[in-house]
Amino acid sequence: MLPAKKSPPKQDHADLTVLVYGPSKIGKSTWCSKSEGALFLATEPGLNSLDVFQAPIRSWEELLAACAEIAEGKHSFQTIVLDTVDNAYRMCSDYICAKFKIEHESDLGYGKGWALINNEFQRVLTKLAFLPYGLFLVSHSQEKEIETRTGKHIRIVPTLPDKARKIVLGMVDLILFCDLEVTSDESGKPVYRRVMRTKPSPHYEAGDRTGRLPDTIALDFQAFLDAFNKPLAGAKAGAPKPVPAPGDAQDKKPAPAGK
Repeated sequence: MLPAKKSPPKQDHADLTVLVYGPSKIGKSTWCSKSEGALFLATEPGLNSLDVFQAPIRSWEELLAACAEIAEGKHSFQTIVLDTVDNAYRMCSDYICAKFKIEHESDLGYGKGWALINNEFQRVLTKLAFLPYGLFLVSHSQEKEIETRTGKHIRIVPTLPDKARKIVLGMVDLILFCDLEVTSDESGKPVYRRVMRTKPSPHYEAGDRTGRLPDTIALDFQAFLDAFNKPLAGAKAGAPKPVPAPGDAQDKKPAPAGK
């Protein structure tokens, strides 16, 4: 049971569990569709413009059936995209309410209904994450007022309910916030660039356990692959850490959430 040697870091992005979130229509699903061997578990419409493999998911029972089929391994898919994880959580809530014949989560007594939903949600996501495939979770974004010891401020976070959000944030390797960066050209006109922010900030939720990504990268899958693979190649050659491209910056205040 106990290991005899250390497990090496995952070298392939397809081995990772990733949360991708941001405003509607910014390009989250398109970005995920570029991953190798992508299969979309589509809990909402919106993939009509993409040429992808997708399994429509209309209930938690259908999600369980799809997960069981994926786990059998009789397919060539390498990355599972749950789009969106927000809807999956709502389906989980409906499933638990129907199972216990209640109309609302609070009908089972203080906290019990919510605990059942969160336990079921975490059980299934954890099982998916342990499968030998990449797992991309897609969510929308919202502005949320955060209160700290020094005061209140607005923070952009995924649209999941608080407990579901904590479950997801605790299990993923990457939290990628899709944002619209606004700068000015020489004439003062605004220039818009779609980006992904990868590091923690007071203004938004983001994170990178791999330590491979720069603070900000273009919202482009090839740019992500280039950035993800660059630190490893540099480390092998004894080269210094890569310098962020001009225009990349940490902790820039993002555009308002588009939800």
